[in-house]
This record gives sequence, structure tokens and C-alpha cells, in this order.
Amino acid sequence: MDYEQLLNMAAELGYQLMYSGAEIYRVEESARRLLQAYGLESPEVFAIPNCLIVSVATPEGQPVTRMRRVPSHGTDIELLERCNGLCRRLCAEVPPLDEAQAAVAALPEAIPRHSPRLMLLGYGAAPAFFAPLFGGGLWDMACAFLCGLAVGLCLLYGGKFLGANNFFRTAVCSALAALLAIVLVKAGPGESVDVVTISALMVLVPGVALTNAMREIMAGDTYSALSRTADAILVASAIALGAAAGQALGGLF
Repeated sequence: MDYEQLLNMAAELGYQLMYSGAEIYRVEESARRLLQAYGLESPEVFAIPNCLIVSVATPEGQPVTRMRRVPSHGTDIELLERCNGLCRRLCAEVPPLDEAQAAVAALPEAIPRHSPRLMLLGYGAAPAFFAPLFGGGLWDMACAFLCGLAVGLCLLYGGKFLGANNFFRTAVCSALAALLAIVLVKAGPGESVDVVTISALMVLVPGVALTNAMREIMAGDTYSALSRTADAILVASAIALGAAAGQALGGLF
């Protein structure tokens, strides 16, 4: 048994799960079950939102450990589902290590990627459909659509200017959405600044991160839960500060 190769495969699968936004318990359990399926009795797996450590002991008692650092990431449900499905298949069939490692390595390339135009359409459509829920009319839906497009453009193409700091990027996007909402209502067909602004900001709300944090609190993963909660609070604060700045700038017109 090539323990180095087996450990690399388990660490890569855990990394892909973590990068897709999976819960901590899912990452640890998946990597542990995979190692146990290949004959290891007591593998140790430890994960926090930005780090994964996998350790096993060879029959000779020699410990072998792998650590992967997970960069800043969002949520990719398609990748998460494929990782889950592959893990179940590998645990059930236990194919040769070379075949299993190739399947794990091919996970990112197997995910269909949407074109920027389609993603922009999604960024615009989501606020447009939120507008009626907040009491907006057709013109508010149209304005929310345009604000959503602006946020999408900022997120997709503004990375080189805004950097990788999620707090700053979210603040700039929310300020842009709030400012554009005021301009569209004052100079255009929009009816309610509040409806358009709130609808556009919904695409920035960290709902999945906060839900995962609550799930990990109930599971007892306190450190991970606190980390995810703090991240969600920081993003929410960035949305509030950015929206306030955008409204302040809009009040000058």
C-alpha cells in the first residue's frame, strides 16, 4: 500500500470539499471514510475553514501527515455534489489507487463553468425577483436588475482593482448598488430607493456561510463555527457600511 499516494488523495478530496463550501463535519467524515475504505483503521482528520490536516500511521508505526491550506472561497454546490458522489463511489467500489487519484484530480475540470454573460444575467435576475417580495413594482424590478448587473460586473471584473480582500470588495459593491439605486430612482423610472437597494444587496448577503456556522455550532465544531460567524458578521458589516456610504454620496445629487 502506497500510504503517501493514499494520503495525497484523501487530502485532495478534503480540499475540494472545503473549497466548495462544505461543512467541517462533512469534510472530516468524507476523508476519514475514504481512508478507512482502503484499510486504514484509525486515520486522523482535522479541518478548520482555511486548513485541512490528514494523518495516518503505517503498520510499522510511522506517522504520515499532509496539510493543505484552503484559500478564500465561496460556495459551489455542483462541486460539492460531485465530491460527495465520488467519495461514496470510491468507498463502495475501492478501485486501484491510481484510478481513484485520477478521479479525484479530475474533479475541478469536470465542473461545468458558466459564461460571464450567464453569470451577469443571474446577478441581475436575482435582485429583480427579490423586488416584488419587498413590495416593489415593475419599474423597481427593472432598476434592481440594473443594480444587480453593476454588482456582478464589479465582482467578476473588478478583482484586479479591488484585490482579494472580501470586506473591501463587498463594501465597494454595496456602495455602488446603493448609489446606483438612488440615481435610477431620482433620474429614472424607479419608485422606491429602499426596495431597489435592498433587492440589489441580497446577492451579497452571506446566507450560506451563516447557515453553515449555525450547523457547526450544533455539531460542536466551535472553532470553525466562530470563524464562519465572524466572517459572516464582517461581510454584513461591509454591506451596511458600503450601503451607508453609497446613500451618503447619492444624497449629494
